[in-house]
This record gives sequence, structure tokens and C-alpha cells, in this order.
Amino acid sequence: MLRNALGKTFRFLGYTVQYGCIAHCAFEYLGGIVVCSGPSMEPTIQNSDVVFSENLSRHFYCIRKGDIVIVKSPNDPKSNICKRVIGLEGDKVCTSNPSDFLKSHSYVPEGHVWLEGDNLRNSTDSRCYGPVPYGLIRGRICLKIWPLNDFGFLRASPNGHRFLDD
Repeated sequence: MLRNALGKTFRFLGYTVQYGCIAHCAFEYLGGIVVCSGPSMEPTIQNSDVVFSENLSRHFYCIRKGDIVIVKSPNDPKSNICKRVIGLEGDKVCTSNPSDFLKSHSYVPEGHVWLEGDNLRNSTDSRCYGPVPYGLIRGRICLKIWPLNDFGFLRASPNGHRFLDD
């Protein structure tokens, strides 16, 4: 009787570890569902929108300008932020705010990306904390799931003029 109970317990633990490893790999390497909060990505992503974030792009270094990414916050490593990639390593980016009379530019260093929110007037982004290391990218948002009336692929940046091709 004790032998039978121990056998069932170890089998249960074995299955739990197996399925836990499978779930971890799926969320780490394939992707997951994310609820976005805050106004920084409006009008593209509203507060409480639900999106799907795929993680393969970051592993294969396939992040491009214009992509919306989930990133570990440079200011608070316990939280994630959602921003648009404006520049990749070596790109020239505008580092000033839209309201600034004199525009300043800089180059994105190797191994970094320049991130900005679509709502430039209400976004804490690379204009505040500088370029972000590529290693902090957690995934690329590719699809809006909720609300259903806005289901589909995300639209282009309303700030496309800030992408420089120099």
C-alpha cells in the first residue's frame, strides 16, 4: 500500500516537472499573452489592451525598426515596458523631444536599441534613460487580441517621421 502511494506520488511529481519544463520553454521561446498598461503607446495600444508577444525574434536577432517590443525596464528590472524600436545599433536617432526647438541627434551604440512610445508627450523612453541593451528585450508584439473590434496586426507608428535613414 505504501509502495503504491509512493509510486503514484513520484509519477505525479515527474509529470509535474515535465509539463512545467514544457510550459517554461513555450513561454520563454515561443511567446505569450501580455496585458499592456499605461498611456505611452496610445493610440496604437490603449491601456488594458491584450496582445500576443512572440519571443523567437529576439533570439534570432530579427528585431527591426518599427517593431513594438516588450522590454525589461532599465529603471525597474522587476517590471516590463512596451515601446517601439526607433533605432538599431549604428542608427542615427533624434534624441530631443518633439517640442524642442533645436533638435539633437546621436548614434545608437553597438548591442543597443533606441525605444520610444507612440505617445511622445506622455512616454518615459530612451529620450529619458538612453539606449537600451538588446538583452533586455523580452519579445516582439505582433498581434492585438483584445478588444475584439481592434483584433489584428498592429498599425504603423504615428511618429514615422522620427525614423532617420542617415
